[in-house]
Amino acid sequence: MPFPFLSNPYDAEVAAGVDAWLRAWGLTDDPAVADMIVRTRPAQLASYNSPAVDRGILQIVAHQIAYQFVFDDRAEEVGRRWPGRLLPMLSESIGILRDGRPPSTPLGAALTDLRRQVQERCTPAQAARWDWHSREYVHGLLYESVAQTHAAPLSTGVCTTIRSLTAGVEPFYPLYEAAQSQELTSEEYYHPVMERLRRLSVDAAVWTADLFSAVKEQRAGGMINLALAHQRAQGCSLPMAVSLAVRQVNATISEFETLCQEIEPELSPAGVGYVEGMVGWIRGCYYWSRTVPRYADAAVAPSRP
Repeated sequence: MPFPFLSNPYDAEVAAGVDAWLRAWGLTDDPAVADMIVRTRPAQLASYNSPAVDRGILQIVAHQIAYQFVFDDRAEEVGRRWPGRLLPMLSESIGILRDGRPPSTPLGAALTDLRRQVQERCTPAQAARWDWHSREYVHGLLYESVAQTHAAPLSTGVCTTIRSLTAGVEPFYPLYEAAQSQELTSEEYYHPVMERLRRLSVDAAVWTADLFSAVKEQRAGGMINLALAHQRAQGCSLPMAVSLAVRQVNATISEFETLCQEIEPELSPAGVGYVEGMVGWIRGCYYWSRTVPRYADAAVAPSRP
């Protein structure tokens, strides 16, 4: 990991804010969900991946991470056990994100409030990008459900395509736009190198987490994980598959660093700050994954061949 560890000084206050927000919308009324939040530490992840943002932005980032953990776990459970029941859940989210429809569930109410927070802090263009990327994340969960319930082997390419959506990282990037003192220019935002950096940063961040979650996902019968995709493709042991995934992560980070050096002279201070937001997710997922209780048993428990 070429990027040094950093954390946000407001992490403790934001952690308390996350707990209160989840309680307010009833998302931790279920003891299993409350335990999951303790084991995933969403405010810690927010602190590690957003070390330089102000407290207001950090609180929104932490709320969004917590919400996505709850939503993702619920969608995974429903999608595996009752795929048909997943459609109303995802449709509610799309209706909120696309049309501003009123919610009908506690998860929908939390998403509506999160969207309000984003709209209050972001410009209309930034908020529209947040809506768009958040809808892509929701659609990714549907693709994941199809992959999990389909008997045909899943190729590595299909796996990584779905993983880039279910990662849910890109919805955070408009918040890093909003964190800057000035807006990025259109030339900066839509620059081909900037678009490539967004793709690389998402993949590097989520694939890094996949290295640490592979044992957990294998036990649960998961399919959408980079290491498990290599294991299926190569017919090798999980440790060997993780080694192959590490090489892919390292190559992705190396390309990201090279492109950063290429485009930095052309960027405004706002553009540089936005790219630092991408760096934060690569760095943050690494340091968070190494210490979070969610993956702690993977380091000592044996995995299936």
